[in-house]
Amino acid sequence: MNTAKTMQEPAVNEALALEHGLSRDEYGWILDILGRTPTFTELGIYSVMWSEHCSYKSSIKALKTLPRSGGSLLVDAGEENAGLVDIGDGLAVAFKIESHNHPSAVEPYQGAATGVGGIMRDIFTMGARPVASLNSLRFGSLDDSHNRYLLDQVVKGIGDYGNCLGIPTVGGEVVISQAYRGNPLVNAMAVGIVKHDQTASAVASGAGNPVYLLGSKTGRDGIHGATFASEELSAESESRKSNVQVGDPFTEKLLLEATLELAKRSFLVGMQDMGAAGITCSSSEMAAKGECGMRLDIDAVPLREAGMIPYEIMLSESQERMLVVIKAGFDEELLAVAERWELMCTQIGVVTGTGRLEVLSAGHTVADVPCNDLVLGGGAPQYELAAVKPAYLEQAEKLDLGSLPEPADYSQVLLRLLARPNTAHKGYVFEQYDSTIRTNTVVGPGADSAVIRVKGTAKALALTTDGNGRYVYLNPYNGGMTAVAEAARNVVCSGGRPLAITNCLNFGNPNDPGIFYQFREAVAGMGAACRALNTPVTGGNVSFYNENAEGAIYPTPVIGMLGLVDDQRHITTPGFKKANDFIVALGSINGEIGGSEYLEMQYGKVIGPPPALDLETEINVQDVCLEAIRSGIINSAHDISDGGLAVCLAESMLEADPGLGADVHVSRRLRNDELLFGESQSTIIVTLDEKNLLALQRIAMGSQVPCATIGRVTENDRLTINELIDLDRATLHSAHRDSFAVIMNGQSAQ
Repeated sequence: MNTAKTMQEPAVNEALALEHGLSRDEYGWILDILGRTPTFTELGIYSVMWSEHCSYKSSIKALKTLPRSGGSLLVDAGEENAGLVDIGDGLAVAFKIESHNHPSAVEPYQGAATGVGGIMRDIFTMGARPVASLNSLRFGSLDDSHNRYLLDQVVKGIGDYGNCLGIPTVGGEVVISQAYRGNPLVNAMAVGIVKHDQTASAVASGAGNPVYLLGSKTGRDGIHGATFASEELSAESESRKSNVQVGDPFTEKLLLEATLELAKRSFLVGMQDMGAAGITCSSSEMAAKGECGMRLDIDAVPLREAGMIPYEIMLSESQERMLVVIKAGFDEELLAVAERWELMCTQIGVVTGTGRLEVLSAGHTVADVPCNDLVLGGGAPQYELAAVKPAYLEQAEKLDLGSLPEPADYSQVLLRLLARPNTAHKGYVFEQYDSTIRTNTVVGPGADSAVIRVKGTAKALALTTDGNGRYVYLNPYNGGMTAVAEAARNVVCSGGRPLAITNCLNFGNPNDPGIFYQFREAVAGMGAACRALNTPVTGGNVSFYNENAEGAIYPTPVIGMLGLVDDQRHITTPGFKKANDFIVALGSINGEIGGSEYLEMQYGKVIGPPPALDLETEINVQDVCLEAIRSGIINSAHDISDGGLAVCLAESMLEADPGLGADVHVSRRLRNDELLFGESQSTIIVTLDEKNLLALQRIAMGSQVPCATIGRVTENDRLTINELIDLDRATLHSAHRDSFAVIMNGQSAQ
């Protein structure tokens, strides 16, 4: 092979391969595949494509056990950049969630902003117009000023990019725990709508068809970003800000419009955004999917920095770029679209029939590798890692409730709980986002699910992100199930029918057998819940190596759930609606406080067992709630989750009009703190007019779901529960609505 160097490149050997994150075995496989020592550019190509971030080499075998087809899915998981779900009327929803954890740890503003930009491109590359953004964020204790800085900058990055792009941020979650110190989690989700006949595919085909780069110039930002995401953070990570991309939402907006126009044109063959691994990933994956090859003239790539070598150009993760393949002879039509949207558009290659990725510079070949050997599902490595149940799990379920004294003042406990960062109102965060732009938002941030209308139809989409790392830490299998069930329950409480999930799986180092046990069991639990609820997995992201100097984060699978509201008249919210409505519990209030927010706050303990979950019961409760909503007899619905029954009722009261309160009496053989703050699963608190109570009881009886009247909505602006809690709205409001801002200002909210 004829090769050339445009600068003095290092000699490629095993030591250099190890520096690139490859193992000795993997370097040996590369030698066998090529039959020679790779060039420096080829080494870079293999290092990013075989990184954990791109190849899923440690997780793919477990992921294949998830239900990845069926239901309303139009494409199986992994076939395209995002999942595609049929919602009828010739329309489909594209949605996906991905992580940007490590970039956000060292450069929080750009890390979060480019996370939003990247997930948006996954959506509109498929021809779907983005209509909503959500996120799931986790940080260490806000007593630490650095954690407050990280949260502040991440929120600004998300808000600035989404607001400038013109996509509403409609929902999400913020979780605070010392388990995430030094390694925050920033998971971004995007949702788009497309007509069935206007979808685009990330595929290359047709030898001789031209390959174009559309969008921004290429710089040195983001080089080895995929590799950076595939290793643990360390004291040296702060110096690696060059691994973090820099975003430009205004260029992204132009790219979005140009891409959507191209998706409707008959001359388009395929296109893919340049996310992780840049040109390398998009070119090799498109060629492998089309069972063809691609030849690139790397010197044709428009650059914004002088002296870049082929290695850097191929690995750059500069933002707002798209690789586009069109039918030969339609160059002028493509260039006209690019000119209309003021974007650079340059031919950088051609489709071949060789099955190889060939990269040329100065007339010489600097890389020539088989496309299929680079990609997931092709020749990329797949490992079966050791999994050993961690020793801590033996102690984790040994909760001796009798050794813990009950509080003397439950009203004060509730106020403290409402002021906790995890249960406090997150207006400080989501009020920095534009949640109403495009005028589709019916229910915005702060409810069980966000709800956006599907214009031109009577339908709406219910969207949520959910996950509880404490539960997964204490019982990985049960925690994985619960994450899916909680997300589905939130969709149902909003009047939606759960359709499918996307997931972002955030774990520690998979080479640790205890960590991989957590991962394997959590995925198995998720799979069981998805099969039971008929919510297949459309795809997502695995983020390993989330660790700090003291160990791994909580194992944290985050579920992005899509639900369909068939009729916008069925949209339901948590707030009480009118005085004298009955307050009814669907499901059992079992008072389980293992792994609860209360247990950690009151006693400083993260111990279990976490709340049990029976999938048959969960399905029945959700079915009863949804049927009652569609029958028009439910006025509000809110599930019991973080903080238990007392927090659930307080939130519903604070979401109601001023003047409304609740008087609740629950008779159960439980400790008072179990009753008030236990986080029992499969329990939804609904309100309804007295005349509809019998109808609800009949629906519940048909599915053998407990249905207990526990109180009434009042007109006295107070929350009273079993003579244990008696608080007025103003006091509750001050604790719940103001505390997060107070904490972010470095003050104690308690």
